[in-house]
Amino acid sequence: MQKIVRIALVVTTCVIIGYLSGMVTRESITTWYPTLVKPVFNPPNWIFAPVWTILYIMMGVAGGMIWNRMETDEENVKKAFKFFILQLALNALWSYLFFGLQNPLLALIEIILLWLLIFETYNQFKKIDKVAGMLLVPYLAWVSFATVLNGSIWWLNS
Repeated sequence: MQKIVRIALVVTTCVIIGYLSGMVTRESITTWYPTLVKPVFNPPNWIFAPVWTILYIMMGVAGGMIWNRMETDEENVKKAFKFFILQLALNALWSYLFFGLQNPLLALIEIILLWLLIFETYNQFKKIDKVAGMLLVPYLAWVSFATVLNGSIWWLNS
């Protein structure tokens, strides 16, 4: 399989997962979420979709780059991809917990686990391809911010 096809497949997968996660949030964004007390640093709602789209694309490119190393570093690539898939699943689960179940505390616990898995994915990726690892840094930074935001929303509304 061509390298660009692998990257495109992983990018497409990440964007689809992001889209499906967004479907869970749509109703709550207009009904439940506006009723919450939010911290002063809460960004406007319109910022989330473009930021997440960019992050999913970067994540997909990084994943595809790692997949492209399968022939030369199979053991490390398989290990790194396990973390990648786990963090992607937890990423999708967060939207369900926060917006679907409307449970900021459960989402906070989960996003801390997500952050740890992203960090480990970053560590695994950078061992294989430094650029692929670096492509995850904005994602890690955004989830760090999202963790603080999630925790603040839970605190302000409990």
